[in-house]
Amino acid sequence: MQRVFTFLIAILALGLAGWFGFRAARGDHPLASVAIPFKAAENLPDTPAEWRGRIDYRTLDRQLTDLSRRPEMAGLAVAVVEDGKLSFVRTYGVADKSTGAPVTPQTLFRWASVSKTATGTLAAALANDGALDLNRPLSRWRTSLRLPGGAEERVTLDDLLAQRTGLTKNAYDEKLEEGQSPQLLRASLALAPLQCEPGTCHTYQNVAFDTASEILGAAANEIFADAVEDRFFRPLGMASAGYGMERLTSAKDWARPHRGAQVRPVKEAYWRVPAAAGVESDIVDFATWMQAMMGDRPDVLPKSVLQIAHRPRVATARLYSGALRQAIGDASYGLGWRSFTYGGDRLEGHSGAVSGYRATMIFEPATRTGVVVMWNSDWGLPFRIPFAAIDSYHKREDAGWLDLSALPPAAGDTAAVTPRPADPKG
Repeated sequence: MQRVFTFLIAILALGLAGWFGFRAARGDHPLASVAIPFKAAENLPDTPAEWRGRIDYRTLDRQLTDLSRRPEMAGLAVAVVEDGKLSFVRTYGVADKSTGAPVTPQTLFRWASVSKTATGTLAAALANDGALDLNRPLSRWRTSLRLPGGAEERVTLDDLLAQRTGLTKNAYDEKLEEGQSPQLLRASLALAPLQCEPGTCHTYQNVAFDTASEILGAAANEIFADAVEDRFFRPLGMASAGYGMERLTSAKDWARPHRGAQVRPVKEAYWRVPAAAGVESDIVDFATWMQAMMGDRPDVLPKSVLQIAHRPRVATARLYSGALRQAIGDASYGLGWRSFTYGGDRLEGHSGAVSGYRATMIFEPATRTGVVVMWNSDWGLPFRIPFAAIDSYHKREDAGWLDLSALPPAAGDTAAVTPRPADPKG
């Protein structure tokens, strides 16, 4: 009887915690104090009978099935939000070619550079709280970053998160991949070449961008990764989302990185710059993040915060490659956040790539319709998936984004000659 009573008390405590939320304090200001929607077994829209909307989901499913069978692929997870509602969740292929373990809706993948959206949003939230000034020079935070000519004295946090450091693209990424310390690399960026005068153009970074983990952690009064999880992921019910290599590889269900038929070693490099590329989650939580970015959860992410994060700061080059690159215009960058025009409409989101993993989140704010995709291979063609779905939503003529007929026959399980990966490293 005592055991039963103790069990019931424990269940009641968990329920109260879920209802009343939690507080992760930054001084006397709560980082989160909202209800946590603990997830039960969900009835996901993962069968044809549950696919309803403007998008032709049956055709999309056939296209994704064909795509997943290509030898360049291993596993694939896709979710579609249509008019703000989660309307399609499907997984394809394998998490591990060596065992044949299938991808499931609970399989963890890496977000790669889509992680930058969480960083920019945390900065926006802290700025909205008055906890930090986005226009304060980086040197005032005593970070490890040093820029050529002492530019950290005038480059601001807003510049850093909008990728306006002036450094050559992806400066010192190769040294990070060799295992060198991110902090030492940031200090040595003082000797790196510049692409433009700091603060005047967009030059994409990872090592420098991760200076944000030092600044935002200090402003939130806790470790950067904990601040993101406490303020966003837990209140949003994103139980699978978090940071760190060990967190991924110790999970029961996680996608191994692949190149063609080969399972590749897991590389820690970009987890060591968590603000740039540190997040992993399952596909449902990835979709939950996109819905929050659409404004679906103002209790956690108010409109004022999203406006700060998403507002374009600097023009960028066009994204992707080939025909998709030509179809995109007016590209810009906010705080770890991309936006551009496609088909006459404004789209927002981010894409990312690390060894053996790719991810993308693209949505149309006006219709609150978008797509999240994660896959565990280096192939770039799945970056086209959101555009095929958005075209279907608008009843446009099929642009052939998922047409595989021009590719070499998928004979055997070896890597074929394929288009150049799109948007490498973010």
